[in-house]
Amino acid sequence: MSEFWLISAPGDQENLQALERMNTVTSKSNLSYNTKFSIPDFKVGTLDSLVGLSDELGKLDTFAESLIKKMAQSVVEVMEDAKGKVPENLLANGGLKEKMKYLKIDLPSFVTHFEWDMAKYPAKQPLVSVVDTLAKQLAQIETDLKSRTAAYNTLKTNLENLEKKSMGNLFTRTLSDIVSKEDFVLGSEYLITLLVIVPKPSYAQWQKTYESLSDMVVPRSTKLIAEDNEGGLFTVTLFRKVIEDFKTKARENKFTVREFYYDEKEIKREREEMSRLLSDKKQQYQTSCVALKKGSSTFPDHKVKVTPLGNPARPAAGQTDRERESEGEGEGPLLRWLKVNFSEAFIAWIHIKALRVFVESVLRYGLPVNFQAVLLQPHKKSSTKRLREVLNSVFRHLDQVAAASILDASVEIPGLQLNNQDYFPYVYFHIDLSLLD
Repeated sequence: MSEFWLISAPGDQENLQALERMNTVTSKSNLSYNTKFSIPDFKVGTLDSLVGLSDELGKLDTFAESLIKKMAQSVVEVMEDAKGKVPENLLANGGLKEKMKYLKIDLPSFVTHFEWDMAKYPAKQPLVSVVDTLAKQLAQIETDLKSRTAAYNTLKTNLENLEKKSMGNLFTRTLSDIVSKEDFVLGSEYLITLLVIVPKPSYAQWQKTYESLSDMVVPRSTKLIAEDNEGGLFTVTLFRKVIEDFKTKARENKFTVREFYYDEKEIKREREEMSRLLSDKKQQYQTSCVALKKGSSTFPDHKVKVTPLGNPARPAAGQTDRERESEGEGEGPLLRWLKVNFSEAFIAWIHIKALRVFVESVLRYGLPVNFQAVLLQPHKKSSTKRLREVLNSVFRHLDQVAAASILDASVEIPGLQLNNQDYFPYVYFHIDLSLLD
């Protein structure tokens, strides 16, 4: 399970023995895996200040958990078709020690082997300063996350808008990735090449009649250059002076002239824009999900397949075969940033959990500071109820009323910022590592 219970009990002899009984029972019954959770001694200050700090830490805990879930979801979105590899990119990289700097540590291992980072969060500082450092760190990560994901989403939107131009049938989609310069008569003062959509059942009729639809049509000038499920895209060359007459006669025969005139600069600009957006998106996370397929429409997931004819090897959207084959290599800046800062935010979150245990233990058990924190990892979901019963039984002496679960649900517990459903005879905090659920 990716669930942990972080608890504490007073550190006197009686309660240390209670902890040993808990370990014995949970081990024999195979309820949980238990480890000591080390928390340094902090400068406590006044109990009044701890009450306020307890409230602040509760809010910071919620904020930190929400932030790392957002970052985990962002990793999912950026990795797209490689979603199966997302968990291996959500790590607590580097751990807490210099010798672990380059290690990749999974989240449960980090929690079970937690050690306070004295360099980043000095325990000698007042507690309020430590909390302030954590809050500022997480706030900065959230600010950066918003700006980076906003830029990425803008990029995706622009790309999707261009994708829409390549979707649909021959009546609506862009033709810039279908036609070529060789399909047109260009630079002529008198002649022009039009593109006509002909229904598939009418191919023979088109071939027989297109030359006579109007005067001044160039004989044998038609060519099928692309087709979809409904029809084909034909070229026809005629004199400019009869364009309107030809369009009228074509419409009468259920042939549709597409309003398209070959502009090499505009087509080049559109292809370069598509290529740039694809490249920019790919650079955020290199993946094969945007690979283009030779001989199909610009994007592989279109419902309508358009097949260019005559020159099927023409690169789609200005990409070369080598560019298409090389997609999926490397790691882009957005994914790299997410991995590094997810790790930082997650590590900060577990430090916040440690601080909450410290503050609540002092408020609950009093001064001088003397408590033992323990991390429990339930073996399976079905055993959590039994595990809770064992804990309540072992630590019943700490608070008979709470252990018997007879507290009035409307009564708030001063300073603990917990409702009574979360209140137990011992200090308790929940850590859930199911960040993608």
